[in-house]
Amino acid sequence: MADEFMKGFALFALGGLGWITFGGWYRTPSYYQVSQLVNPAEGVDTVYAEVGLVVGDVSFWVMVLGALTFWVLVPVSREIRRSLDDDGEAAN
Repeated sequence: MADEFMKGFALFALGGLGWITFGGWYRTPSYYQVSQLVNPAEGVDTVYAEVGLVVGDVSFWVMVLGALTFWVLVPVSREIRRSLDDDGEAAN
């Protein structure tokens, strides 16, 4: 279980770092606003800025889905597989 936790934590940390970095560059018009990282992008007029927006969005979903996968889905699938194996052995 510790291995899955660290994999999920690594994806959570790296995705969060990417999301905060690219969100700070492209989605923060002023540091005095309350909602900084979720603002719509302004002044995106180059290909590099578009790539930065895509990388920021991908980083957010890596953060969310990576942690969800390793913290919830993998342990649940192992428990389901273990319970199905136990039911099959009990039937024999």
